[in-house]
Amino acid sequence: MLERRLAVPGGPAGNPGRGLRAPALWVWKNLLSPWYNAVLTAVALAVLGAVVPRVWRWAVDAEWSVIPANLTLLLAGTYPREEIWRLWAAVASLAGLAGLSGGTYRGSARKWMTAAFLCAAAAALVPAAAPSRMWLLTLGGLLAGGFSLGRRVAAAFGPAWRRILGAMWMASAAWVYVLLHGIAGSAVFPPVPTSSWGGLTMTLVLTAVGIIASFPLGVLLALGRRSALPAIRWACTAYIETVRGVPLISILFMAQVLLPIFLPDYRLEHVVRAMIGITLFSAAYMAENVRGGLQGVPKGQVEAAQALGLSNARILWLIVLPQALRAVLPSVVGQFISLLKDTSLVAIVGLLELLGIARSILANPAWLGLQAEVYLFVALIYFIFSFSMSSASRRLERALGLGER
Repeated sequence: MLERRLAVPGGPAGNPGRGLRAPALWVWKNLLSPWYNAVLTAVALAVLGAVVPRVWRWAVDAEWSVIPANLTLLLAGTYPREEIWRLWAAVASLAGLAGLSGGTYRGSARKWMTAAFLCAAAAALVPAAAPSRMWLLTLGGLLAGGFSLGRRVAAAFGPAWRRILGAMWMASAAWVYVLLHGIAGSAVFPPVPTSSWGGLTMTLVLTAVGIIASFPLGVLLALGRRSALPAIRWACTAYIETVRGVPLISILFMAQVLLPIFLPDYRLEHVVRAMIGITLFSAAYMAENVRGGLQGVPKGQVEAAQALGLSNARILWLIVLPQALRAVLPSVVGQFISLLKDTSLVAIVGLLELLGIARSILANPAWLGLQAEVYLFVALIYFIFSFSMSSASRRLERALGLGER
């Protein structure tokens, strides 16, 4: 027997925890000691005993057929079904890049790649996924093949490969846009208007564009608010405070109504207007997060860099911004998560993102009364993406040593 008996450190001779095995000791220290923990544990067990059986009975009897019957609609909206392969091609290209990144960086990237591979393989076994089984297996193969290739290429080319991989990720944005939107006059990629986008595709596109565009704009606004030039400082401050003083839905309505007036020579699609509104709104909050990090950088470091003869641009790029962004990483990721959930508001201005598609499904007489099943599935999707960003943020914080001295 390899079991060993542990004693509560520093406990008296009659301590009830003395002589317990390791699992029992953990239960004693975390759930039963001191007395109020035992009371809270008993209350929690009573609540779980009352709630879990009811939830389980409802989950077993629920009408889950609404999800596989409308899965394509939830994921792609009204995107032309004959062009749905382009969505899969976009996901496949990103899966290949994820596999290359996992093989190159290993560590946490490897864990995420492995989790994605297992999810794709598990989804392929679900009977409702039979029409998409080939694509799911292809995604799993791209993840595994990309990981193997990335490991070999990284060993052969060293740091230069990481720069190439970063350029490939940046180029993937343009490639995905071409796949989704198409090219005018092309027979292979015929144009698909953004009015046909919807569901999870719309949600992820709005989130990705909002994150990529609002982050640099927020950094510039934060720097402008701390500028020594009064005109720039006042303009940035006025913009930040004005946008933060109104709700996002008002910005979305203004983007839909006012942008065509201010830009009469440009025919902006409704999705593009929503992207601009979300970006402008998120940038104001991002600016305040970054400004808090900038204020935390000791002034002495800037003065020391000036004494060494560094230019203001190099001081900002090499000394100030790395420390400021490192300090506000949790709040920045929190802003990204809020942005993901705020995209649900575009349904009010007529765009059918994930939540809007869910409402349209429930308006179908065939699925009346199934709000719980549909909304629970939508909530699960939001949770998966939010939890993924939160977990990636925590791993990055540990890698950067945040909270450690």
